[in-house]
Amino acid sequence: MAPAHGEDAATLLRNAEIALAHAKSAAQSSRSLFRPEMDAELQAERQLEATLRRAVADGTFELMFQPLYQAAGRRLAGFEALLRLPRGDGGHVSPTVFVPLAERLGLIAEIGDWVIRKACAVATEWPAKLTIAVNLSPVQFGDDRLCERVRAALQASGLPAKRLELEITEGLLLSDSESVMRQLRELKALGARIAMDDFGTGYSSLSYLWRFPFDKLKIDQSFVRALGGGDEHLASVIQAIVALGRSLNMTITAEGVETEMQAEFLRQVGCDQLQGFHLSRPLPLDRLPGVILNDFRSALPGDEAEGDAAQLGQQTG
Repeated sequence: MAPAHGEDAATLLRNAEIALAHAKSAAQSSRSLFRPEMDAELQAERQLEATLRRAVADGTFELMFQPLYQAAGRRLAGFEALLRLPRGDGGHVSPTVFVPLAERLGLIAEIGDWVIRKACAVATEWPAKLTIAVNLSPVQFGDDRLCERVRAALQASGLPAKRLELEITEGLLLSDSESVMRQLRELKALGARIAMDDFGTGYSSLSYLWRFPFDKLKIDQSFVRALGGGDEHLASVIQAIVALGRSLNMTITAEGVETEMQAEFLRQVGCDQLQGFHLSRPLPLDRLPGVILNDFRSALPGDEAEGDAAQLGQQTG
């Protein structure tokens, strides 16, 4: 709009193009009126796009690993692989920023393929009881080769399929698509475990739980973090989720555990696994052998622990 956004045709056209690009990146059928800060936002997005494309081409993404512990006894059960995009200054771009852009750019299938292959390869170095969990984007289910990609990652790494957990969100099931259900069945037929992540937020429907035999429910961290906040009904809701999962023979994991009070409550109501900063933050790859060794030592007495731990240390590098 002249003169606020420009006093000549060239400036007005340039700023209109910036507003158009902003509208395209926001949502379908959206409208956008130019703001001066849009130019900086557009440049930042273009820079992020270039960083993303370089990371895809060069394989410079990183994985962090957050431990999952058994609620009873606090023994290590496995790790969840979390994708990170290095910024170049020692920090990382938040997945909440770069993953939606990767989905819009059509890069998520290739990135997801890298994550699954890397996670499976890393997990082969761990003791056989430990699992590896990988998040799947709903956009990945638009690729009919998803099951083929997972199978190839398992075959290349030699990881038994039963040690791989594939996490999906409830939003994936909103489409009620037969294609999605078919791909989930194919993934389960490989032997991989299928987990419903962030259960209880937004789109929960019991019909999904009987239409597809999930192996695990992950209680959303918003429920866990609210424990102790004075809501007398919250504990009952969590207990109901746990009872529902147990009745369907699912493993129940609680995310976002930040205090011992939360951990103890969740153990008492029957959660199988716990995950959160109270137990461990996400860790880089080189920290994992120490975590695994410490867990191994905790299960054995005295001299036996030291001898077996030394042997395990050689196996895990």
